[in-house]
Amino acid sequence: MSAKALREYHGKKLLAKYVYQCSNGAHIMDDRAALVTPDTDFDMLIESEPWLKETNLVVKPDQLIKRRGKAGLVGLNLDFSQVEDWIAARMKKEIKVDQATGELDHFIIEPFLPHDQADEYYICVQNNKSGEEMLFYSEGGVDVGDVDAKASRLHVNIDKELTEEMIASAELLKGVPKDRIPKLSSFFVALFQVYRKLNFTYMEINPIVVTKDGNIAPLDLAGKIDETAAFLCSSDWGHLDLPAPFGRKEFPEEAYIRELDSKTGASLKLTILNSAGRVWTMVAGGGASVVYADTISDLGYGHELANYGEYSGAPSTEHTFEYAKTIISLMTKERDERGKILLIGGGIANFTDVAATFTGLIKAIETFRDDLKANHVKIWVRRAGPNYQEGLRMMRSCADKTGLPIHIYGPETHVTAIVPLSLGLAKVDDFPEFDDPIHEKKITSRKRKSPDGEEPAKEELKPQSADHDANHKVENFSASTQCVVYGLQNQAVQGMLDFDFMCKREKPSVRFHIPFITHSCFSSVTNALTYCCRLYIQVSAMIFPFSPNHYIKYYWGTEEVLIPCYQKMEEALKKHPNVSVMVNFASFRSVYTTVMEALQYADQIKTIAIIAEGVPESQTRMFNKCAHDKGVGIIGPATVGGIKPGCFRIGNTGGMLDNIVMSKLYRPGSVAYVSKSGG
Repeated sequence: MSAKALREYHGKKLLAKYVYQCSNGAHIMDDRAALVTPDTDFDMLIESEPWLKETNLVVKPDQLIKRRGKAGLVGLNLDFSQVEDWIAARMKKEIKVDQATGELDHFIIEPFLPHDQADEYYICVQNNKSGEEMLFYSEGGVDVGDVDAKASRLHVNIDKELTEEMIASAELLKGVPKDRIPKLSSFFVALFQVYRKLNFTYMEINPIVVTKDGNIAPLDLAGKIDETAAFLCSSDWGHLDLPAPFGRKEFPEEAYIRELDSKTGASLKLTILNSAGRVWTMVAGGGASVVYADTISDLGYGHELANYGEYSGAPSTEHTFEYAKTIISLMTKERDERGKILLIGGGIANFTDVAATFTGLIKAIETFRDDLKANHVKIWVRRAGPNYQEGLRMMRSCADKTGLPIHIYGPETHVTAIVPLSLGLAKVDDFPEFDDPIHEKKITSRKRKSPDGEEPAKEELKPQSADHDANHKVENFSASTQCVVYGLQNQAVQGMLDFDFMCKREKPSVRFHIPFITHSCFSSVTNALTYCCRLYIQVSAMIFPFSPNHYIKYYWGTEEVLIPCYQKMEEALKKHPNVSVMVNFASFRSVYTTVMEALQYADQIKTIAIIAEGVPESQTRMFNKCAHDKGVGIIGPATVGGIKPGCFRIGNTGGMLDNIVMSKLYRPGSVAYVSKSGG
């Protein structure tokens, strides 16, 4: 999940700074607060925060713990020496809150604010599909109760700004004394602006207090920010500590993988669930990682599952090595006499070179060979995708070289079959490994026969009519659909053309291309046009914003064709009026701009597929709203794409051509399938 909870300390610091800015100085919040950790020197803290000796204080853990007041975890109206004693009595102590057990190691100290119960209110802002919803209740505090049932609500569309008039017309501040309504309304408008500016996804303040002199102060705050918006907001956020939920220990290895992930266009994720667990996974792909974790749990071994994560998006050999090294080092820290299991799994990769990633993985296995042997680790591999044959052969050589027990399977084996095999719930003899000679034998398929020996008559497929009108009325993915590809993704474009040719389409689906890095295939456009005309075939086309118009060479079957690259989308769409789909490979940083530009041509572009991962939620909701209003369908973000057999393939969906052929994905059928995993 990209929504990450932040500490109350950082949340209040952000509010104090930006509420002041967004209200043009009308609201000044007290930003005095101190964060105490096991490494805090109290003498130095007093030097940097002298107010700690000048006022009475409130102290509480700052570790995403809910209902701290009811749990007796708030010290009220204390002087600094009492605060020191209060923290010392709890620092590094293990406690249980609800079902979570964890160690206290972060505390927040703030000035104590005297007030009456009647001064406490409840406010919450949370994202939904089309905007944000505000919830307000006039009786806040520890006994607020079921706010979902009690609170007044106000929905703000993603393309609208909150105003005091909207608050008044919605009667959001029902139950608040009239003399306080203008001040609270103005504050909530500024708070809402901060919420959007900093890409919060959730914010709850309970209570928020209005004092007798009219000051407004959030006494208890819980908030989440959209981590994918870091490229937009990192300078505004400053340093943010995004801790693990209370009760789950934060491992330095998790932070290391997060740092690696931030430095690569691939995806590297790691969460430690049970560091003493026997079953460890290194799974390629987000969808596959879910399937493996579910399978382990369904078989009754969820309590033994040590980690959850994935590596995908064609990580480099070195990044794969670092990822594998991190998992194996964690796995071999604690000995288990029963031995341990490492599952290296994945489905059909769309574009990740399996051999390249296995090179890094094998390097890690060889590095930790002695530790793996000492911990009696058995390794089970199931992988498919581009160059998987070479990858599996390399893994077999690794097994022979290291002497480790490594069982290796390819696409002929079910994606999760290695799970019951590794747990001893299935017989190894029933699952021949990838290089078993049995796979070389041809298996002749048999036709189904009825009990009397007759072949069953073929049933005619009858199309079903929908029982409702669709919002999106344009059928885009037919055998004549034409698209534009944004981004210089030569492999994806060639894969789309190969699919088109296999489907016996008359013309390529890609009409033109908008690459985002410079590329030139010919010395001049004249040469390109001459070459193109010599082929006597109508070519597809492309677009390129950073250089003059040019052409790129691809293959249509065995013939060479040229796809033009245009500098401007307007020019390209004018020259190719039959294009109705955009396949957008822009990065998460630029995808919003490109989608909004494409939506200016909604009379022509009717579907946009967005491949990029890590698109901020605020931007996604904004272009979804704009697309909905203009009658344009959005697929994604974070999608590999889709396939309509016999008609159209979006990008790299379905993997390499041999998998398309093996799976018969080029042949029309009668079943629609939607998957969490592109492979």
